Amino acid sequence: MNKTIQSLTIAGFDSGGGAGLQADLKTFQERFVFGTSVLTALPIQNTQGVKSVYDIPLTAIKEQLAVIQEDFVISAVKTGMLFTADIIKLTAEFLKTADFGPLVIDPVMIAKSGHALLKETAVKALIEELLPLAEIITPNIPEAETISGFPITSKAEMVHAGKIIQQQGAKNVVVKGGHHIEGKESSDLLLLENGEIKWLSAPRINTKKTHGTGCTFSACITAELAKKQSVKKAVITAKAFIQAAIEDSIDVGKGNGPTNHWAYRKVEKHDGSW
Repeated sequence: MNKTIQSLTIAGFDSGGGAGLQADLKTFQERFVFGTSVLTALPIQNTQGVKSVYDIPLTAIKEQLAVIQEDFVISAVKTGMLFTADIIKLTAEFLKTADFGPLVIDPVMIAKSGHALLKETAVKALIEELLPLAEIITPNIPEAETISGFPITSKAEMVHAGKIIQQQGAKNVVVKGGHHIEGKESSDLLLLENGEIKWLSAPRINTKKTHGTGCTFSACITAELAKKQSVKKAVITAKAFIQAAIEDSIDVGKGNGPTNHWAYRKVEKHDGSW
């Protein structure tokens, strides 16, 4: 029997099931990867917004990481909501010694409702402690502006901000173009470690059902990297996965509804090589 491919998400909770750990685990499963998880924060939320956020003790986070390390063979790991500088530092120190494969950072900062999911004091720790460990980071435009310190209003500025983030330590960068940049297409920028610049474009969908898109996109990249795909191929697959998840919408909740995590299985052409 072949060894089952395993991945890890280190992220926050979503009571509504559309983002955070829940979105990550659903995506891992859809990509034929067994998902494990470490809970970093407990937001109380649904599709209408985040009601409150409860801290998880650092000791509990450390213990969760330890039990994963002692029992699972992790081939790729992603981080989502890390919330505080102390959690970021703890996670970074652990990942420096753990053999968990490539690191994907989804720099979760603000919920769709506008609620802060990363404290302002934690941004510096994210840049200094975690970013240099990243195989790839996947900020949206507001997050890329915060990390790079550079305003983004055009594709050229997306490239410039992405290069700044690479200089800060991330090997590969995706700047997602769903925010601010207007047009009929949503274009994501991929800056590869070798200097290649690639644009991934898809039709812009007019919908409120986008809760958890960043989590899902980065989780798909993580699953593909766990299967030893190249960064470029992993991002291309993730773009197709999230586009399908948005296009083939589901009717859940009264607010910003979640994406459809099983949509891609209906359109992907399987070739038997997972």
